[in-house]
Amino acid sequence: QVQLEESGGGLVQAGGSLRLSCAASGRTFSNYGMGWFRQAPGKERDAVAAISWSGNNKQYADSVKGRFTISRDNSKSMVYLQMNSLKAEDTAVYYCAADAWGMGTMTEARYEYWGLGTQVTVTS
Repeated sequence: QVQLEESGGGLVQAGGSLRLSCAASGRTFSNYGMGWFRQAPGKERDAVAAISWSGNNKQYADSVKGRFTISRDNSKSMVYLQMNSLKAEDTAVYYCAADAWGMGTMTEARYEYWGLGTQVTVTS
């Protein structure tokens, strides 16, 4: 079992930045691939970024490439999402998730453990 807790969401103006954090507890964090997903009102949940257990492999949705950066600190059991140049369309609840496969995938069905989410609202 892995417990995940997101933090760092909030209200920000377009063009601004936020850094989301996800704290993991339970089983060995460094074994898990991690992902960030988001769900806007009335829309399906979409993958934003993913990172492998080692941090060497990262993937991003086309909509956030060049603006968002995923990273992890296995010594602290933390994963981060640095979000720059935010746009109104980035408004969503952001979730972090853990994948026992370990490779970091943009496929939601691969993820077994989920946090409760943190709200990000970008005003234009």
